[in-house]
Amino acid sequence: MAQPEEIVDAAVLKAMAHPLRRRIMAELRKAPASSTTLAAALGENTGSTSYHLRELAKHGFIEDEPSLGKGKERWWRAIKRDLRYPRRSEQSPELAAALDELNNAQLAEDFQTWSRFQAASHTMGTWGDAVPYSRGSMVVTQDELREFFEDYLALIKRYWRDDAPADAREVLLRFIAFPKPE
Repeated sequence: MAQPEEIVDAAVLKAMAHPLRRRIMAELRKAPASSTTLAAALGENTGSTSYHLRELAKHGFIEDEPSLGKGKERWWRAIKRDLRYPRRSEQSPELAAALDELNNAQLAEDFQTWSRFQAASHTMGTWGDAVPYSRGSMVVTQDELREFFEDYLALIKRYWRDDAPADAREVLLRFIAFPKPE
């Protein structure tokens, strides 16, 4: 099981925020791939995908999958990581700016994905009904909020697996909590 890693290097966040790298990571979370198969799937050239694969590997997001490569062909797979970030008040201006850029990109992708789901949900059978949703609030201390978040992450990790049953689907989870502005 992946242990929590605190990211304090803005370069790592910038590597994560790059649009093509985000698309590559999405593909590699589905299955291992080579630069050639990724280029075909993403409508890019192999030189570009090869470069971005090396950058992702440099920052520990992917690793070589030698069992699939033939000859000089190199295959890659995503690495499951539990990434954390320092408190906002402890971030350097560069780290805060890089995290803001990453968060904005991720939220925009989330809204686009939600819109695609809503448009397609009527064609998804019972999966179109599988939308556990809750909107609420709680009154907690900062320590209790940290504990709540750790419990949430532990629950998600219970379901991390590489051997999903045939009837399983990837389900996207998004969690955000913030103090109510007075």
